[in-house]
Amino acid sequence: MAIQWYPGHMHKAQKQIREVMPNVDLVIEVLDARIPYSSNNPLVEDLRAGKPCLKILNKSDLADPQRTAIWVDYLEQTHGVRALPMSQQKAAQIQTLLELARTMVPGRGTADKPITTLICGIPNVGKSTLINTLAGRIIAKTGNEPAVTKAQQKIRLEGYITLLDTPGILWPKFDNENSGYRLAATGAVKDTAMSYDDVAAFTAEYLLAEYPQLLHERYGWETLPRDEIELLEMLGQQRGCLVRGGHVDFTKVATILLNELRDGTLGLITLEMPEQVAEEEQHFAALQAEKEARKKTQEQQRQAKARKRRK
Repeated sequence: MAIQWYPGHMHKAQKQIREVMPNVDLVIEVLDARIPYSSNNPLVEDLRAGKPCLKILNKSDLADPQRTAIWVDYLEQTHGVRALPMSQQKAAQIQTLLELARTMVPGRGTADKPITTLICGIPNVGKSTLINTLAGRIIAKTGNEPAVTKAQQKIRLEGYITLLDTPGILWPKFDNENSGYRLAATGAVKDTAMSYDDVAAFTAEYLLAEYPQLLHERYGWETLPRDEIELLEMLGQQRGCLVRGGHVDFTKVATILLNELRDGTLGLITLEMPEQVAEEEQHFAALQAEKEARKKTQEQQRQAKARKRRK
């Protein structure tokens, strides 16, 4: 299942970023620490054009700390990038961002040379809450569903730093289909844009492979399910998610599983790793190449038939 969700205001936000980027000194991109690759918008990397970039791995209190450390090292291999795990539960930690921002743009951060910072991120990644903490007051609207911020805002902070806030932006098409599932699993995509059953099955398969012990501890199963469908069936039976005839209501059990993933009830979980996504990129690139080759062959055949008809 391909998950696509690209409201009109996201397209507008992308245009705004292009327009303001020449005047930006520093880019702050807020990522979800559970999915640093899938929540990293490739458009931001293209648009920043080598400007310093601070990548905030937000919601680190929900992610696997050992895997977060690996992601920090990986992200900082890119020139001009600093990566910092962060939890919205630790306001004092968030305040250190301002000092770090000044170190990344030496010679600026004064009345004569203020720092203009663009802050961006995918929907529901916690960007607005982060801004409110930095400002010490409610400026950015927050909510429990994606796409709350609809327009660009300019926010002045202490230390001669100006934040340009943009709406959370996704991108029109996910080249890596698995990224769409991960974004949906963590709540970055509106629930109406996805099939809960499919996303829960994708998540269950990953949990069985990477976090079997957490499943054992949470649900108390002596023997783990053999696959993702059996996992959903067992959980449905355990939680009473049944319909007529004793069959499992997969949509209801999928909702339970995804909610427990999102709020951390299942434990500290990271849904992807650098080597994993590198393999996925190769896989989906190969599929795309095959698709383009077939399309080219079909076009050549169509043209050949057209030439024969003209003779």
